[in-house]
Amino acid sequence: MITDAHYQAAEQLLRRPAAPGELVVGDKVRPQWIEDGRRFWYQVRDGADRQFVVVDPAAGTRTPNFDPMPFIAAPGNPLEVSSPDGKTAVSRRGHDLWARSGDNERALTTDGVEGHGYGYGPDAMSYGTLMRKFGLPHMPPALAWSPDSSKVLAHRTDQRDVRKTHLIESRPAGGGAPVTHTQHYAYPGDAAVPLAEFVVFDVEAGTTVFAQCAPLLMPEFSPITAGWAWWSDDSAAVYFLSRPRDQHTLTLNRMDASTGEVRVVVSETGANRVGPNQLIYGAPLVRVVDDEVLWFSQRDGWGHLYRYDLHSGDLLGQVTSGQWLVREILHVSDGIVYFTASGLIAEDPYRRTVCRVGLDGTGFAVVTDDSLDHVVTASPNGECFVDSASTVDTPPVTTVRSWSGEVLVSLEQADITRLLATGWTAPERFRVKAADGTTDIYGVLYKPRGFDPSGSYAVVDSVYPGPQVNRVEPCFDPGGMGMDAEPLAALGFVVVALDGRGTPGRSRAFHDVSYGRLADAGSLEDHVAALHQLAESRPWMDLSRVGVMGHSGGGFAAGRAVLAFPETFKAAVALSGSHDARCIGLGWAENVDGADNPQAWLRASNVEIADRLQGKLLLVHGELDDTVHPDHSLRLADALITAGKEFELVIVPGAEHLYLDRMAFVRTKSWDFLVRALMGVEPPAYRPAPILIDPEVLGEMV
Repeated sequence: MITDAHYQAAEQLLRRPAAPGELVVGDKVRPQWIEDGRRFWYQVRDGADRQFVVVDPAAGTRTPNFDPMPFIAAPGNPLEVSSPDGKTAVSRRGHDLWARSGDNERALTTDGVEGHGYGYGPDAMSYGTLMRKFGLPHMPPALAWSPDSSKVLAHRTDQRDVRKTHLIESRPAGGGAPVTHTQHYAYPGDAAVPLAEFVVFDVEAGTTVFAQCAPLLMPEFSPITAGWAWWSDDSAAVYFLSRPRDQHTLTLNRMDASTGEVRVVVSETGANRVGPNQLIYGAPLVRVVDDEVLWFSQRDGWGHLYRYDLHSGDLLGQVTSGQWLVREILHVSDGIVYFTASGLIAEDPYRRTVCRVGLDGTGFAVVTDDSLDHVVTASPNGECFVDSASTVDTPPVTTVRSWSGEVLVSLEQADITRLLATGWTAPERFRVKAADGTTDIYGVLYKPRGFDPSGSYAVVDSVYPGPQVNRVEPCFDPGGMGMDAEPLAALGFVVVALDGRGTPGRSRAFHDVSYGRLADAGSLEDHVAALHQLAESRPWMDLSRVGVMGHSGGGFAAGRAVLAFPETFKAAVALSGSHDARCIGLGWAENVDGADNPQAWLRASNVEIADRLQGKLLLVHGELDDTVHPDHSLRLADALITAGKEFELVIVPGAEHLYLDRMAFVRTKSWDFLVRALMGVEPPAYRPAPILIDPEVLGEMV
């Protein structure tokens, strides 16, 4: 039996990421630094209650009942970007940039036109639908102020020849007839792609300097907002990373802010994709330190740091080495780099550890000397870091630490009392063999609410294929990765999530399995192998009733699973699925399959294998999804109809890629489908309430 209580428990877990503090207290510490990084404050949310705490790391004090209002600036224009000294702000008007100092305004540019304007990235990742839902016409301008507040780095975006695509809003909020929304959206292999031409505005002098180099390719994000361009400490130059369309070469460039002259500082070429971080959307692991460059490379088979001469470009030596991966550069000072690494803990190679090493490669040491996963925020003044230590089944303990590892201040120990009261049990981290029979792969298993080892339970694979991010983080994550896993377990399913070969976070060889193999959806064959190995010692997993659910790339993987592995997957929920790589944003497909590989894009099309469907399939898509267009699900639906296959299709009016204001409806529809398909019973009458999104969480979700 499945009852209202199951859906109510799932609803509670679904709500948690939308409104933190409802079920877990003290698990998220987001430091708000004040006084040049000497102190910070944060809030602890307990349901509707909030308590503010101020911390002085040097004094070792934690003081509750703090009033943060004197330190919170009055809300400004969300479409402006203010200078570090707060005296000037730049905004976008139409296709041009304007500067405002007090009541004085002036145009920085006047020649911006449709498809060739300033301060924005490619339309394909502009989140236009999402911004309109929150009453904003567009994202804030993509730009970076110099440290001395005198200059602005921006870029002129050229999309004039980029393919245009269209979305229809069937029921506009203001009423009236349907509205058509048009965006530039390049497909894999298109000749015209978005370009970014760097430009520096000296706001004080009133001068404009364009970079003396070819515009940068910009397949997905603005290079400024992605962290691929930044100012030198002395505000005299801009450093930026560039990469050709085949992504086989990564180059660090220096632009003179006064003349626009550009020179190459460091460049590296590899056999396939070369990037500044193994996590494709991660912050670049490149730093300019005095007269040297810290440079991330996987040339020895693992992701490590190397040291180059800033002026000659000569390699000075390898800084880190070993069978582990540098994940994040935290701080560099006095000839020492502090960083997080994964792969140093034998029981779980994904757990992150804080380490330090001399820039000359000597003196390597572990700072957080335990087996926990560490999520870290370094202080702006470089004196300490805020550390949240946990595992998937160990609630986080948050402290402030010195770079020697000493605990300076104890902040929070997460309280999961209310989470346990919902019937929640901690998930199980597991290790099994990949389909090759030799490679270890890792995942998390969630037992159903009210688990009885003598019972028999349907199984759902909560899937996302990478290769740009991991599906399963090694830290404490109630709610379960995109709000899917824990709610499904509350309904009575065994839920499995894992990272197969081809996903990031380990060796280059492990990650490179995905190169040219987008069609394999993060090695779905590894998922099949894992399910069978898990069931060998867990007879309560009923492998005759296995489903799969995923969103976006996970929606593609869910569709691929039920089509390509019908003997294993009997039902699939594909949300916002990118079902046809030939029509997806070029950055996704070309990053995985290369810049000129139409046969690989063809293989990565669920449309082409629609006639293989044997199980049950639910396709869900938002009509205003400007990230993965709804035609992906419609194209697959058309092929399924042509093949005479039965399936379900839901197009959600007004919804964008994340279903932000329709999340309860979409998740409930998904739960109902899986309950019917895998449990063979009708879902209860209870319907979860709409979800109100917390603005503090919105930025993280985007």
